Amino acid sequence: MLMNASQPGMTVSFHGVRGSTPCHSHDTHHYGGNTSCVSVRTPDEVPVVFDLGTGVRYFGRQCNGTRQLRIVCLLTHLHYDHTLGLPFFEPLLDRDTTLEIYAPKQPDGRTVKELFLEKIKPPMFPVPLEQFAARIVFHEIGDDDFAIGKYSVRSRFVPHVGPTLGFRLTYEGASVTYLSDHQQPEDGEFTMSAGARELCEDVDLLIHDAQFTDEEFVTKRTWGHSTFAYARWVAETSRARQLALFHHDPSRSDHDISRVTAQIAEGCSARVFAAREGDSVNVVTCNA
Repeated sequence: MLMNASQPGMTVSFHGVRGSTPCHSHDTHHYGGNTSCVSVRTPDEVPVVFDLGTGVRYFGRQCNGTRQLRIVCLLTHLHYDHTLGLPFFEPLLDRDTTLEIYAPKQPDGRTVKELFLEKIKPPMFPVPLEQFAARIVFHEIGDDDFAIGKYSVRSRFVPHVGPTLGFRLTYEGASVTYLSDHQQPEDGEFTMSAGARELCEDVDLLIHDAQFTDEEFVTKRTWGHSTFAYARWVAETSRARQLALFHHDPSRSDHDISRVTAQIAEGCSARVFAAREGDSVNVVTCNA
């Protein structure tokens, strides 16, 4: 179940909730304009962050002053809106910081480390990644199950444009699934891959791609994302207890996000809300 942030469990914080590109205007202030980044904290484990979009700057500010900081990132894929924040993550300026990045293995044989070193260097960025003070460790994963301390992590490849992972994070019986970019079947049918289903079944909190309306999907069906209605279907068919609509389209106004969310929430078996930058919730096991 989803509780307020003062209770024990996993504290899930939204630092960036937009997709595709950062945006800033008078009609995006409420939900925020930074791209994908969600952190998870517990009383006794290292902080975990899903994705490294521009929202990770704000997560980094919360980490400032922490000595010998270790952070684990579960990175869904390498698109710019999910990686753009990395060189602006202030803890990387501290030699006592260790950032471990778990990212999808690539089909062309290049390592994830090589790709980041190619991306973050002149002339595209003024400072090469290897010159940052922190220690950055890359792990290449696919359809895997592994542990990070007391966390159980399940990663599965999910449909999108390019190699993309979804994640399920479990701690003391409570679970969070993160499907930030998830291709709804192009024919409009409501089906999902076996891997996606494994991640979603009976989860306490499902954070799911909801970039398009049904009308928009007609012309953007190959763009790698889902509709609001499909996100609701995934939540209901997998018996998720809570659904956070995520990866908001950069052109979507606060008013329209609220309006469509209210429509999706009506009669849904899961509790539905739109992810909002700066909000934190606590996820505990349904038996707690």
